[in-house]
Amino acid sequence: MAGHHSNPLRRRLAAGDVAIIALGFNSADMCDFLGPMGFDAAFVDFEHGGFDWREVSDISRACDLWEMGTAVRVPQIDEALILRALDLGANSIIVPHVITPEQAERAARACRYPPEGNRGVAGNRRSYGASDYFRLANDEVQCIALIEDAPALDNLDALLQVEGVDVFQVAPSDLAASMGHLGNPGHPAVQHAIADAIEAIVAAGRVAGTLVDDENAERYVAAGVRCLIVAWPRWVAAGASAFLGRVRSLPNVSS
Repeated sequence: MAGHHSNPLRRRLAAGDVAIIALGFNSADMCDFLGPMGFDAAFVDFEHGGFDWREVSDISRACDLWEMGTAVRVPQIDEALILRALDLGANSIIVPHVITPEQAERAARACRYPPEGNRGVAGNRRSYGASDYFRLANDEVQCIALIEDAPALDNLDALLQVEGVDVFQVAPSDLAASMGHLGNPGHPAVQHAIADAIEAIVAAGRVAGTLVDDENAERYVAAGVRCLIVAWPRWVAAGASAFLGRVRSLPNVSS
């Protein structure tokens, strides 16, 4: 009989390793495709994505088959939405626009059952066949706070004191927009702010994360970032572009 599935993303981070979340068009079928590649979690986006809540159970089942976590970004800090995502099978909750310590505490408590939090108590698919489920759920869940607003940087020292936030994820694009550099996360002021935020998170002994690509992943890991989000469709686009370019540059051969 299958028991409670632990959270692969949490396991990886608890071991002191670097964890990688796959950001893309993550349906249940796509998670089956991504699973053998070794990602620690699939990013399911209810802030910008077009998912239906009914898909979360199947997505999380597909992820479970491959020992991959399901990280759901809720559209806002809302206890009811966090509860729904977790009850449908999410292992981790990604919370957007965490600016104040009060918001961070609210998000963290929504992810956990009493007494650590205020998550509503009910049976769900992860409780089936599991003994001591509520303790396991509290131990395994991860609350990931997105630091994506300039005011959050001003509050960062206070945010880092909030218990129950497991990862502080610095979001380059939204942070750039908030700083007045829309569409330009590479702006020196934005890059400086990202570096300072990561340094503060690491120095406080908390887990830092950010969005990475092939060019900057090594630099961020060297800076102490341990939770990487990578947009895998970029690899598909790069591979397709290279292939099409090669084929279209071949000389035409007519019979």
